[in-house]
Amino acid sequence: MSIPWGHTPEVGRSPLAAALDRIPLSRWPYPEASGLQAFDATDQLLLDTASAWWHAGHDAGPGALSRPAPAVVLEDRHGALTLPLLQAGHPVRLGQDALAQERSVDHNLGLWREAAPQDSPESGRGTLTRPGIGPELLTGARTVLLQLPRSLDALEQWAQLIASVAADDVVLLAGGRDKHMTRRQNTVLERYFASVVPGRGRSKSRILTARGPRRALPAPFPRTADHALPGVGPVTLAAYGATFGGPQVDPGTALLLEHLGPAIRSATASAAVTRAVDVGCGNGTIAVYLALAGRRRDGAGGISVVATDQSADACASTRDSARLNGVAEAVEVRRDDALASFPDASEDLLVLNPPFHAGNAVDPRVALRLIAECARVLRPGGQLWCVWNSHLQYRPELERRVGPTRQLARNPTFTVTVSTRR
Repeated sequence: MSIPWGHTPEVGRSPLAAALDRIPLSRWPYPEASGLQAFDATDQLLLDTASAWWHAGHDAGPGALSRPAPAVVLEDRHGALTLPLLQAGHPVRLGQDALAQERSVDHNLGLWREAAPQDSPESGRGTLTRPGIGPELLTGARTVLLQLPRSLDALEQWAQLIASVAADDVVLLAGGRDKHMTRRQNTVLERYFASVVPGRGRSKSRILTARGPRRALPAPFPRTADHALPGVGPVTLAAYGATFGGPQVDPGTALLLEHLGPAIRSATASAAVTRAVDVGCGNGTIAVYLALAGRRRDGAGGISVVATDQSADACASTRDSARLNGVAEAVEVRRDDALASFPDASEDLLVLNPPFHAGNAVDPRVALRLIAECARVLRPGGQLWCVWNSHLQYRPELERRVGPTRQLARNPTFTVTVSTRR
C-alpha cells in the first residue's frame, strides 16, 4: 500500500456516493417527516473515503477499481452505505445491532431491486451476507465502514472485535457528524489501533481512520454491576456495549419500580395477571424485577415475563441478567421492533421506559411509535405502565392512543403513569 501511517489519501467525489441520488431509500420503519432523509453527508463521505483508499491501492489494485473490494459495513441505518457498494459490485458483509435498521435495509433492498430489474446494469453485482455483529462478520476484514454510534461502549466493543479478528492491514473508517463527535471517540479507537487519524471535515462530517490493530486485548464486555431494587433486594445486571445505560439502573426506571412492585405483588397474589411484557428491555432491569416481584410466596409459579428489545446487545444483556438473578426460566427474551411480533389485543400488562433518541438525535416520535404499538397490543382493560421524561409531556398522547391515564409519580425529571386500554 502506498499510504504511509499517519496519512490518508485525498478524498474527492466518487461514483459510489453519487449513486445515492439514484437509489431509492426510505426511513421505514422509522417515522418519516419533512426534512428527514435516509442518508446524510457522513454516508457520502464514508463512501468517498473508502473509494479513495481503494484507488490508492488498498485491497483493490492500484489506479482503479479493477476488482471491487470486499467491505464490512457496521450500523448502516437504512442501506445508504450497503446499496451503493452492492450496485458497484462490491461483496458486502453487513452487521447491525438494531432490528429496526435491519428492517429498513430489507425494505430498501426491495425498493432498489424493484427499481432496477435483474437484467439492468443498475441491478448490482455484489453479494450481501449478514452474519450479525461477531467474529464471522469481521474475520479477515480489510476495509470496515462504520457510522459512529452514540454510545462509547458500543464503539469500544466493536473496536476491540475488529482489532482482534480483522486483517493486519485493516482500514477502519469511522464517520460522524461534527456536532456528535468528541475526542473520547479518538481515545477509544487509540486503545485498539496504533494509528488514528482525523480526516478533513466536509459538510459538517468527518472520518476517523484507524489502522494497526492491537491484538490480544481482552473483550471489555459484558460488564456487570450490583444494585438493590425496592421490594426484591440485591440484583446483578449485565450489559454489552450497545445496551443503553450499561449495567446501571436508569433513574426513571428506579422511580417506576417504586410504584410497580406493590401492584405486581397484588396481581400475583390474586392471579389477576400471569404475564407481563417489558417493552425495550435494555439490560433487563424491569424484566428481572417483574420476575422477582411476581413470584408467588407459595412457590406455585408466578408472573412470566416477555422481554423485548430491537437491540441484539440488549437482548443478550437481559438474558445474562436473568440468568445471574436466577429467573432465566421466567423470562423469555425476544428481539423485536416495536412489538411487531405480537398480535393485536393479546396482552394484559405492558411496561415501557421509552427511548427519546433516534441515533444521535433527540426524537420523541420514537416513543410515540412505541406507545401506539402498545395500544394495539393491549387487550381492552389491559394496562400500560410507563415512565417518561416529564418535559416531553406524553400524557395527552397516552390518553388519546391508549385510554384513561393516571399519574402515579412525578419529579423534576420523570413522570410515571398507568394507562388503561379503553
